[in-house]
Amino acid sequence: MRKLIKYITVVFIAGGVFTACETTELDLKVSPNDLASDQADPNLVLNSIQLAYATNQSVLSDRGAELTRIDYMFGRDYFNNYSGATMNGVWSRTYSSGGNGPGAGVSVGMFTNVDALIAINEQTDTDYSFHIAVGQTLKAHMLFLLADYIGEAAFSEASNPAEFPAPLLDSGQEIYTAAFGLLDEAESLFAGSPLTQGATDLFYGGDTSKWRKLINTLRLKAYQTTNNVASFNSTIAAGNFISDSADDFEFQYGTSELQPDTRHPDYAADYTPSGANIYQSNWIMEAMLNLDDPRIRYYFYRQVDATPGADAPGDEETISCSLFVPPQHFIDGGFVFCSVPNGYWGRTHGNDEGTPPDNFLRTAVGVYPAGGRFDDDAFSNVGLALGGGGAGIEPIILASYVDFWRADMAASDAAKATFMRAGMEKSIAKVQSFGSLDGSADLSFEPTAAEVTTYIDDTVDAFNTATGDDKENIFAEQFFIALYGGATEAYNYYRKRGYPTTLLPNWEPDPGPFPRSFLLPQNEVITNPNLTQRTTLTTQVFWDTNPASPAFPVAN
Repeated sequence: MRKLIKYITVVFIAGGVFTACETTELDLKVSPNDLASDQADPNLVLNSIQLAYATNQSVLSDRGAELTRIDYMFGRDYFNNYSGATMNGVWSRTYSSGGNGPGAGVSVGMFTNVDALIAINEQTDTDYSFHIAVGQTLKAHMLFLLADYIGEAAFSEASNPAEFPAPLLDSGQEIYTAAFGLLDEAESLFAGSPLTQGATDLFYGGDTSKWRKLINTLRLKAYQTTNNVASFNSTIAAGNFISDSADDFEFQYGTSELQPDTRHPDYAADYTPSGANIYQSNWIMEAMLNLDDPRIRYYFYRQVDATPGADAPGDEETISCSLFVPPQHFIDGGFVFCSVPNGYWGRTHGNDEGTPPDNFLRTAVGVYPAGGRFDDDAFSNVGLALGGGGAGIEPIILASYVDFWRADMAASDAAKATFMRAGMEKSIAKVQSFGSLDGSADLSFEPTAAEVTTYIDDTVDAFNTATGDDKENIFAEQFFIALYGGATEAYNYYRKRGYPTTLLPNWEPDPGPFPRSFLLPQNEVITNPNLTQRTTLTTQVFWDTNPASPAFPVAN
């Protein structure tokens, strides 16, 4: 979903979203990236860590969403779509100085900056335990994700460039162990309720109790991913994890358009004088439309009420595929090939057609999570400052996600249904709370409480009566719908379970094997003589024990 504008924007957030926080002042003579102990400002160093992390979350969420059809993926061939350059920015923001690509506003990696905070803390009488604890927590999460998305990462040789100028990579399992160690260190520091020392906490406002809940939730995330049922249940039994939406871990955007642009990047891309620039995924729009999902008016804003090829005549100029005969693999599966009705104007997975003049026709991002317009059947165009002005969020780990993890790890179908219900309830309630961001919307189009209850009851009943793949598909579809806007975990779940099998196939009948991990960052391969680039995307991460591609997953 998110294009280059997102990656450029996030790194400037501290200068604008939090203008009310007088402690944040980025326009200083001393760069936060000058790590000399007598010059570096620990608060600015912490800002840099948080911004690098937030940018990486956006990038990884986008890649996971594309592969699982929550977002639209351009390009018919997986290997060509995801080259060695795909992870350059993520790797650089995690480790390196300079060369951060789209996130160039953060020019020193998280590892370097956390080490700098530790050094500063050792050289001063001021206690910067809060800064270090935040840094170690975010670094640990990034290590988990690097192991999940790439399969290996640098850790044991990463923080000593003098001795290891070309660090070897540790295995995914070793990286998980290292990340757990960092979480233990952070938890110990937070246990002392350290003072923020004027730092701007971009996530929890300095509330150490919420950070401790996040640490336990990150442990849950790792245990769920690796299917470690005993440790997962033990952590649940101990409590103190994200179980309430009030503790959701998310990144907040603002409404400033210039100097810097603090709006949600999807909003900035879609709410322009020249119209929308993002294509929404046909799979998720069709699924939600068919289910009559109460979140659909919040997720998507329709500029028109009909779609060529679905409930309007085919149009070669705006949707050329609306005049095509669907390929056989779409016909055989009964999939929508090109167009979703009712004005849900998007694109199918892998469609690599050129860009037609449809910017004031295609469906735009809605009020959740991007802070756009609520869809009240106005069918008018997008534009600057409309809707919520971009004051959306980047969902990272929400309480609803945790309920779906608990469902996935449940010992019985009855328990799985109970946790699925809880996840749906939290997800829908959070999404509906965003409706008020659009002050000009006619909120009489919002689903009523009775309609929401009926939807949830019907979905749970359908799950309880279904069997086999049908049961698993109902659950996985609901999980993926809840992950819209923050789909990092969708990629993990899809490789772990292989559901839903209802995902649209690729536009191309033979797109190549589904990516089981991404290639190594090409910039690192070029500069590190100890690394050799992979030649396929079929390398399975350590916890992925399913059959090799292309046999798995089914919906490729």
